[in-house]
Amino acid sequence: MIKRLKYTEIDFKKYENCIENSVQKNFYARKEVLDFLNGNWEILVFNDYEFVMPVPLKRKFGFQFVLMPLFCQQLGVFGRTDSPEINLEFLTFLEKNFRTVMYAFNCKNTFKGIAVTKKNYFIGMGDYALNRKNYFKGRKSTVKSAQHLNFKELQLDSQLLEFIKQHFKGLDKASDLQKFLAYVTYLNQEKKLRIFGSFKDLNLTNLALLTDSDSTFSLLGLINNAEFRDENGSSFLIDRILKEYLHERSFDFMGGNIRGIEVFFKSFGAELQEYPVLQPSKLKIITNIFLKQQ
Repeated sequence: MIKRLKYTEIDFKKYENCIENSVQKNFYARKEVLDFLNGNWEILVFNDYEFVMPVPLKRKFGFQFVLMPLFCQQLGVFGRTDSPEINLEFLTFLEKNFRTVMYAFNCKNTFKGIAVTKKNYFIGMGDYALNRKNYFKGRKSTVKSAQHLNFKELQLDSQLLEFIKQHFKGLDKASDLQKFLAYVTYLNQEKKLRIFGSFKDLNLTNLALLTDSDSTFSLLGLINNAEFRDENGSSFLIDRILKEYLHERSFDFMGGNIRGIEVFFKSFGAELQEYPVLQPSKLKIITNIFLKQQ
């Protein structure tokens, strides 16, 4: 049986135990991360926290909607197993009881009821030399051409924050960039952030921002200084991180739906991981505003 629990009703000890021991274990489902990224969220619970599903909520124009928070790629159903039947029960409950704009399940949730998927790319922990054999020929050449650059792990400070602010691409709103900077600062305070840079002489050419959790690096941002575009610093950085850490950490690229970015990720031998997404049409969203009471 599935129950809906408001934030104040959640037994967080049971919730976190379910997340920690689930086969879908996910950094973004952790209480402290959801608290920071969204604040307003509830959960759906199957039996006595046998399965849980966090549901992020946004309020606008007096209505409450389910919408994935910025910088959160996947949530979904978490439990000791993956059950397509139970996943479908959660999906059905979500559709009947919430106004959903967009909700992303995770790549380990198997579904019979969702046809829409998004792409993510991932390299499992293993031998760097073996993985490098899967690089595209052009990527091997690009990495080789960038060996004059220097690799260094860095600590977040005001200068790096300014570099990020000046060179980060992909966010349309100035307010979203401020949220990203705040998130980076938060992760650093929680000791969940790793930063690697590539240098030409004393000049910082590129930054890789990674979340570090449960033996997995996840790519939070790859930031390029356009002045040094021809130095191939992005390829150099990803390759060097894999070389140094792949034996002890998996690498999650955290994306791949944009064609050019997808090809870049694939070129490092990364494997496609598709995850189901519930994203109703605009007409259905508008209809649900008036049909559902919350």
